Amino acid sequence: MTDLAATILLLFCLLQIKHMFADYFLQTPKMLTGRGTYLHMGRTQHAAIHALLSIPCLLVVGATLKFTLILIALEWAVHFHIDWAKARYSDARSLNPGHAKFWRAFGVDQTLHALTYVAMTWTWLTYAV
Repeated sequence: MTDLAATILLLFCLLQIKHMFADYFLQTPKMLTGRGTYLHMGRTQHAAIHALLSIPCLLVVGATLKFTLILIALEWAVHFHIDWAKARYSDARSLNPGHAKFWRAFGVDQTLHALTYVAMTWTWLTYAV
């Protein structure tokens, strides 16, 4: 395996691990309630945690600070809107974990986040390597 291929895999793995911590270990009750409201402070904070935790992931693979700050600002906006769309969809249907549609929405949400990390890795590879 080339060094570049190993670094690509490293970045993608770091972003996935960061996602696990930000989504499953660092969410507060404030971040988990009322998410169907667009200007929701909890969702804003949740997306910020994701963005901030991406900084070391990008810096460890040699991204410049300027590139990193631009990319995490974009990540914040994308993450905020993915979560808002899922909340709006789920709230409009009064979904809870007992509904199959809840899990479909959850799966789409998590897939879109993973694809965000594919896009971030592609952007790093295209513009920062």
